[in-house]
Amino acid sequence: MNLADMLCYADIAELTAIAETYECTCSSHSKNELIQSILSTVQRRDVLESRVGEMTAADLRFLNSLLFESRVTYSLEELKARALGGESVNSPFNAGKPQAAAPVAPTPPAKGSRSRKGKNGPPSAPVAPEDIARHAISRFKKFGWLFNGFSQQTRYLYQVPEDVRTRLSDALEKRYRTMLDERDEPPAYRDEGTLLVGDMTQLLRFVRDNDLQITSEGVLYKRQIGQIIERLAVNETVPTRGGWRFGYGRHFRDYPDRMSFLYDYAYYHKLIEERTDRLTITEAGRDVADGTSRLEPPDLYRFWLRLYKGPIPNVTTLVQWITRLSAEWVSIESLYAILQPLVRSYYYDTSRDVFERRILTMLMHLGMIKWGETAGGEGVVRTTTQGKALVKGVSSPLEDKIILNP
Repeated sequence: MNLADMLCYADIAELTAIAETYECTCSSHSKNELIQSILSTVQRRDVLESRVGEMTAADLRFLNSLLFESRVTYSLEELKARALGGESVNSPFNAGKPQAAAPVAPTPPAKGSRSRKGKNGPPSAPVAPEDIARHAISRFKKFGWLFNGFSQQTRYLYQVPEDVRTRLSDALEKRYRTMLDERDEPPAYRDEGTLLVGDMTQLLRFVRDNDLQITSEGVLYKRQIGQIIERLAVNETVPTRGGWRFGYGRHFRDYPDRMSFLYDYAYYHKLIEERTDRLTITEAGRDVADGTSRLEPPDLYRFWLRLYKGPIPNVTTLVQWITRLSAEWVSIESLYAILQPLVRSYYYDTSRDVFERRILTMLMHLGMIKWGETAGGEGVVRTTTQGKALVKGVSSPLEDKIILNP
């Protein structure tokens, strides 16, 4: 539903709160007048852009988590988790974290008492994560960006008006574009196109044509890994055992990034099978290897979103912004500066590692962006035609994520 529809279902108290937030001049006793005044105000582009420009980093993260999804409703617990940056209210990640202090009026000293500077009153109590999340949701409700459901089945669920979602994303994009550094086409760049699809076929043919022993942990031996890499279009280095690698795939610690992704896709889609001491191809995998069945780029893109959603909960939002903002050649540095508040570190991966190595590099492997370098050595990227089509066709991934079995 759009904003006008949701306003019609809202009660007078809710409409009055929204009208007061936008300083609408209208009677608080006429529902029709409140609705018309709110609509005429909220639909003004400058009003919405002003609200977005005044938002804190935390509220911007919360807002971004709601913009690029096709789902209709959210539970209160889901919203609270998003308001806290993807962590649940009772998450162990919140334990021990310093929280913003609630504003507390200083207590005046008793008559005749002597007080020293900084000792005027009791220390402010920290605000609980539960309260932080509830305040954020309350602000969004007063902005007219969140509404409770109106039927018996949805009264405890929340909805975002579709037209408001679109206007907010446009307002954010306009703000972000003022911070972008566009560049001319670089003298050289990488565009992998559909190479990943072809390399999936190469991997499956190698499994079909060879007797492959695996370790007790289900891992190919180093010599076999090297033979597979030689067949693939993109050369990679086998990871060393000394490095910390986990979270981005079932055998991510054993195989290079791109090969690990191909292997995981084949494993989870039952194209290959790990037996006691052998890696074998299945009938479905043989069909792909023989050419009687073909994978398509959207298949790999959907799987990548699900696989990486664990370590990067807002991966969909980041991909949406990267592909929207890099319609032309833009510097990676300016793109990261804009999106850095939305990127979180993941254990030993810094936020910069997550952005460049886990997202941009994989988008390049998926054929969704081109990656180049200017004459001065500056990294630049641009969305491909295939990237635009994939994002448009997969606006919201499946809600589940890949569970990494040991």
